Amino acid sequence: MPAGDVENVKREPIIRPSAVLMMNPTSLVDEIFTPSMLDELRSLVDIDASAVVTQLDGAAHVLQETELVIGGWGAPRLAPQDAPRLRGLIYLGGVAATCLDQPTAWAEQGLLAASARSINAIPVAEYALAMILLDGKDSFAAARGYRDRPDEPTAARAAIIGNHRRTIGIVGLSQVARLLIARLRTFDFDIVAFSPELTPELAAEMGVRNATLAEVMAQSDIVSLHQPLIPATVGQIDERMLSSMRDGATLLNTARGAVVDQDALVKELRTGRIRAILDVTDPEPLPHDHALWSLPNVVLTPHIAGSLGNELHRMGQNALEEVRRFVAGEPFRFPEPIG
Repeated sequence: MPAGDVENVKREPIIRPSAVLMMNPTSLVDEIFTPSMLDELRSLVDIDASAVVTQLDGAAHVLQETELVIGGWGAPRLAPQDAPRLRGLIYLGGVAATCLDQPTAWAEQGLLAASARSINAIPVAEYALAMILLDGKDSFAAARGYRDRPDEPTAARAAIIGNHRRTIGIVGLSQVARLLIARLRTFDFDIVAFSPELTPELAAEMGVRNATLAEVMAQSDIVSLHQPLIPATVGQIDERMLSSMRDGATLLNTARGAVVDQDALVKELRTGRIRAILDVTDPEPLPHDHALWSLPNVVLTPHIAGSLGNELHRMGQNALEEVRRFVAGEPFRFPEPIG
């Protein structure tokens, strides 16, 4: 099996496995699962949905018999000795190993895991699409200007407003980026993308132009960031990249704050030459006196792109579907490597 692949083959069905919910705070359970979802969960597995494990202390008697964990944010990290019968982990976030201590040991024991990475990518892609369309209309500046100068005719700004044939730059080829590209293709955009994973053949299949990072930064009307935060991408969007952006271009970041050299971004924004829409910063939240709060060409949102509110129910529904698969002996829909 190629490195990085997940062994996810059909198994024998498991009749009502013992399961627990692990997350913190416990109120997350009712935010993620509707009452009907919890009813179905109880019909599939032996679980007490009111007894949510938030820490290992005091939970040993339950975990010793547990065969399936449904884990979420704030869950304690499990070592193999904590749950010796554990066979499956369904994680409601993006990286299943977040719930695991000694993930390599778990992998060697054959623990099967699934995550909601693909599900959580949906609202992030929707947020990015919305911001791209609003930015094309210069909506945020227009709203401020309209409030301050309500009698100014719209025609005075019309020459710089529009989404027709804009060039949208995509950095990274995450699941969010792929979903976003699919949505962007329904509009009249020119899409240019950079990722080490992007081959000419894949670019043609996705309907994007393959380019270098420097080309994406220099050619785009708005650049949407989707690269992972790894050593190679820390500060990847640096002073040189930012200074190469077109006058009037926008940087949109829904990835991680640290992929941008924030000091260099502030310096470039202060010239008024470019704009920024930032759902992530480094740190989060920013200090109260940080320059990004007061710059008029910056839109800051408090890390809201991912699943929130009723979007959490989509994650709950996905977890329930993965439980059905686990009980039936079917492969997970969204398997996750853990070791």
